Amino acid sequence: MLPTSFPDKKEIAKLTASMLLEIKSVDFNSKTPFTLASGLPSPTYVDCRKLMSFPRIRSTLMDFLTVTILRNIGFEAFDNVSGGETAGIPFAAMVAERMALPMTYVRKNPKGYGRNARVEGLMREDDRVLLVEDLTTDGNSKISFINAIRKTGASCNHTAVIFYYDIFENAKPLLSNNGITLHYLCTWWDILAEAKKRNAFDHETLTEVE
Repeated sequence: MLPTSFPDKKEIAKLTASMLLEIKSVDFNSKTPFTLASGLPSPTYVDCRKLMSFPRIRSTLMDFLTVTILRNIGFEAFDNVSGGETAGIPFAAMVAERMALPMTYVRKNPKGYGRNARVEGLMREDDRVLLVEDLTTDGNSKISFINAIRKTGASCNHTAVIFYYDIFENAKPLLSNNGITLHYLCTWWDILAEAKKRNAFDHETLTEVE
């Protein structure tokens, strides 16, 4: 079912942060930073893959992501929803189901045999494609996936994620310079605010990480 009426952006951010904390998708370590998929160090790590194991939260967040897309971009803006390998694939499938659109996925690298394709599924040359992912750090993986989509002849100018770190200052300009608009449910700052409110971590850890 297509969701059309949900809380405003600020409330969605707060609720998303709360849900990620509830299922322990957020780890803080001020002394030994985590290494993110981008290779960059960070004192916080958010694991959106855990959402797949919590159906009530998973379903709510996919409704939030879908309604964010509809509000920000439009109801008839896309012909195809594509997920990035691997974490983006299940979320793209769930968003595509809600939007009643075909779903595809993009490999990180060509598979090395057969068609040697990066895009799997049916993507037409004139399709307007939405890239769905779990999260965004510095934006580089989004550009790689979107370039693969564009090579098919389809257009892709929007990517939607559950979580955006918002601590790497070049991420948004990098995406913008490549003709990509980022849409997200919450940021690191929303999680930090909610973690403080819930006393999810000890005061020293929260202060040092901030």
